[in-house]
Amino acid sequence: MPFELIPVIEFLKQLNQEQYDAVVHKDGSAMVIAGAGSGKTRVLTYRVAYLLANGVDPFHILSLTFTNKAAREMKERVMNLVGDQQGRNVWMGTFHSVFARILRIEGHHLGYPSNYTIYDSDDSKRLIRNIIKEKDLDNKAYSPSYVAHRISMAKSNLISAEEYANNPDLLSADDSAKKPLIKDIYLTYSNRLKKADAMDFDDLLFNTYVLFRDFPKVLYKYQQKFRYVLVDEYQDTNHAQYLILNKLAALNENICVVGDDAQSIYAFRGAHIGNILNFKHDYPDFKLFKLEQNYRSTKRIVSAANKVIANNKDQIHKTVWTDNDEGNLIGYIKATSDNEEGAMVANSIFETKMNQQLPNIAFAVLYRTNAQSRSIEEALRKLNIPYRIFSGLSFYSRKEIKDLLAYIRLTINHNDEDALLRTINMPARGIGKTTMEKVVIAADAYNVSLWEVLNTPIRFHVKINSGTAAKLEAFATMIKSFAVELKKKDAFEVAQHIATSSGLLRLYREEDTPEGISRVENIEELLNAIKEFVVKGAEQNEGDMEYQGSLDEFMQDVALLTDADKDDEDKDKVSLMSIHAAKGLEFPHVFIVGLEENLFPSIQSISTRTELEEERRLFYVALTRAQEKVTLSHAESRYRWGQFTITEPSRFLEEIDEKLIDKPKRANIRLPQSRQTMPQKRPDKNFKPIEYAGAVNSAGKKEENFVPSDTAALQTGMRVEHPKFGKGKVIAVEGQGPNKKATVFFTGIGNKSLLLRFARLRILS
Repeated sequence: MPFELIPVIEFLKQLNQEQYDAVVHKDGSAMVIAGAGSGKTRVLTYRVAYLLANGVDPFHILSLTFTNKAAREMKERVMNLVGDQQGRNVWMGTFHSVFARILRIEGHHLGYPSNYTIYDSDDSKRLIRNIIKEKDLDNKAYSPSYVAHRISMAKSNLISAEEYANNPDLLSADDSAKKPLIKDIYLTYSNRLKKADAMDFDDLLFNTYVLFRDFPKVLYKYQQKFRYVLVDEYQDTNHAQYLILNKLAALNENICVVGDDAQSIYAFRGAHIGNILNFKHDYPDFKLFKLEQNYRSTKRIVSAANKVIANNKDQIHKTVWTDNDEGNLIGYIKATSDNEEGAMVANSIFETKMNQQLPNIAFAVLYRTNAQSRSIEEALRKLNIPYRIFSGLSFYSRKEIKDLLAYIRLTINHNDEDALLRTINMPARGIGKTTMEKVVIAADAYNVSLWEVLNTPIRFHVKINSGTAAKLEAFATMIKSFAVELKKKDAFEVAQHIATSSGLLRLYREEDTPEGISRVENIEELLNAIKEFVVKGAEQNEGDMEYQGSLDEFMQDVALLTDADKDDEDKDKVSLMSIHAAKGLEFPHVFIVGLEENLFPSIQSISTRTELEEERRLFYVALTRAQEKVTLSHAESRYRWGQFTITEPSRFLEEIDEKLIDKPKRANIRLPQSRQTMPQKRPDKNFKPIEYAGAVNSAGKKEENFVPSDTAALQTGMRVEHPKFGKGKVIAVEGQGPNKKATVFFTGIGNKSLLLRFARLRILS
């Protein structure tokens, strides 16, 4: 039964006019451009609730997100608005989880059983590593991470292993990279996955596309089922996701996408900003809604972010604004080195925390590369400030957890090659490496699974003695007995039985070391998680005939976890993370560190306008994570790849109005003794940041009277002077416009590559 009109009106009253218009646009294609902090989650949630309240069957609604956490939060909000029964029946989840569910039902069309295994990124890399070893290739030239990324990008663009092997452009690129055998690795990897009845993350998209492409009746079934399609973070979709959505929406065209082109930062994962920029061409009759009111940040933060993103050419123009307070000026820290930068950031956190009585969780430090965390970590530790690094080793990546999960995977799917190889001799049961090499060779020769050879080694002419054959048989019998338990007991009881009967718990208990105790505790925590899954699942899915609470469902949830879904028991810590990991999060106080040319923007991302604009969008995302205060910092020097490097401030700093930048007095920095005795520098005349005065150049002259020249006509062979490096000779000039660079040889220092718009060179002759 749909809701009565009065309750509908009541929950719609909580929306502003733009949000309201987007929510009540029931039929037809729509794009909601949602500026940072503009309440896009509320719009998606209320739109689902509005559809349900207007009589749309919940089973006809598909809502797609990018993290399980976002999907769970949305589902809870929908159920709070329309009731549990209607809310839980909406197909709501991540692209991967929803498509995995479809493939459980329809995978037989592609030759997959319903209990196929999902390989996470670690599983995929391990299989690739084994293939590289089997082919006797150099694992430095053919790095498993590089090969995995290459295969992933191919699958994201719907290029199969066979198509890859026949694509002259891809083969030429691999030849140029001196990796001509990637095609062979991809073919073997693809065959091994299929033989193991397994799919990796990218296969969940790739195979869903193939399913809809090659089986029109299946496509029509889901077009009829999903009459309303909603997509969150549309700017992050890749080519495969884009085509799948187009197929699903082709019949009814009731598709609503929500996103922000200004926050498209995942091109390295295959995301195409063109998907959102070209939505108007795919659906000419679409309705555009712009959510421009920011509820998160202060006026100064919003103004700074607007100034920065305005420099991008490829964008859907909007004017983000806020009714929030004017707020603090933007903080600015200029340090002499990366270590000093870390100390100054940590000190600022310490003083703000003490003065305002704030918890640690109120602070976040964002950086362009994970390697930058070192100096920040060291400085925070010296001040006894607890911190948490995002994207570290997760609970589900620990060895003992992987071991038990491998047993569970093999119990569910006997053909799972990776799980079999991991468990066959863990704990040790006398089945050695030589024996398994013979099994692998036989499986490849007869094109069958390892499990099939394991069960009947004589049939496949595997030469092993009777003792070894008995051990293989005992292992296979044990796994088969676990599979029988799957049909009799719930997920927790089966997992507990596997942990005990496999010998894993006994193995770690017998270690009698702190590490062994920790491993036992971790296995206990995994079993607790499975128990919670069973209990909570039964409560939340009461009446849902499709819910089974099985180990299979638990394993799918685990395989599809992302970093954004992981929790930390002690949450009161300063957050340290890359800007990519920070997307979707918000903090009262944000520090953006390392704002230097060739670091942010990255040296790998300034050769084209498209790359540079993505870097600028990344900076925009960083700025808009802040609610109350954002502080920008950079160092004049830092070690990169073991080399001491003089740096130049990031071009992005120039793009913020100087009136928005704080001009603080000298701070009381809590530095190590060696730093406190350093000569000090005069404050920068433009920003007057926290720094040390009195620096001199290599010639011993003070910088204050230095007047740089116009370098537009700078040429090779000219003699120049730099305020820090002294006199030198130009040996090369390259690039155009704002990217124009000069390489200068400075006496006593050596070659320096300088971006001319920041270089401050005086031409001598």
